[in-house]
Amino acid sequence: QVQLVESGGGLVQTGGSLRLSCVASRRTLNAMGWFRQAPGKEREFVAAIDWRGGILTDADSVKGRFTISRDNAKNTVYLQMNSLKPEDTAVYYCAARSSPVVVSTPELYDYWGQGTQVTVSS
Repeated sequence: QVQLVESGGGLVQTGGSLRLSCVASRRTLNAMGWFRQAPGKEREFVAAIDWRGGILTDADSVKGRFTISRDNAKNTVYLQMNSLKPEDTAVYYCAARSSPVVVSTPELYDYWGQGTQVTVSS
């Protein structure tokens, strides 16, 4: 079992930045990812990273604005979000797999955090 705790969400104006953090309860070298879910919409893949830093992103929605990274020594994965837009408003979830392979399908992730709210005002 792995418990995940996200932090760093909040209210920010359009064009602003936030950095989300997700701390795992134990060391994991498996894939970890970020997803988001806006009201009335399905959960959407944002980005994922393997233990060596290999990255998979949803290029269409966050290209050039969001960056995922991880610090294996701290059991932590980050999501740096720049140039935020109102359409980025959502609950952001951290997730971890029981596999080292990065994927974008939420059903293939085994552990989930409670989520952190990001609200971007126009």
